[in-house]
Amino acid sequence: MLSNKRIQELELVMEFEKVEECFKEVSSWIENVGRKRLKETVNLDDSLEMLLQAQKQFREFDLVASEYCKRGQEALKKMDRWEDFSSVDVHPYRVKLQTYRDQLEEFCTQLDENRHRICETVRLYEFFDKVRQGVCCTEECVKS
Repeated sequence: MLSNKRIQELELVMEFEKVEECFKEVSSWIENVGRKRLKETVNLDDSLEMLLQAQKQFREFDLVASEYCKRGQEALKKMDRWEDFSSVDVHPYRVKLQTYRDQLEEFCTQLDENRHRICETVRLYEFFDKVRQGVCCTEECVKS
């Protein structure tokens, strides 16, 4: 039984090394591109036109970012079997895996939050724009 368990652990290590390349690529993209682009969406402009432009740019970024999130989640899913192993030899790999998982979850959460915030901000500005137009039309009708 110990021999079988050891063989399984070695197989997992070999599998981890194959999947780690994907983790590194996703992690690198998150750190070098993703986080920077998310920070750019913190300060949204004050006009509806500029907001719509920012939303369009964010949607383009969101497509790419969502693909990286999906790839990272698929890679993590392949490593779900690690939860069953607790040997000292496997521990460093589990730590790396948890680091990748934490980074990916944090980024995907921030992406979702920014997506929602931009959408709600645009809806709010569109509402205020309609109200403003209604007030202007009402004022013109009253003056006539």
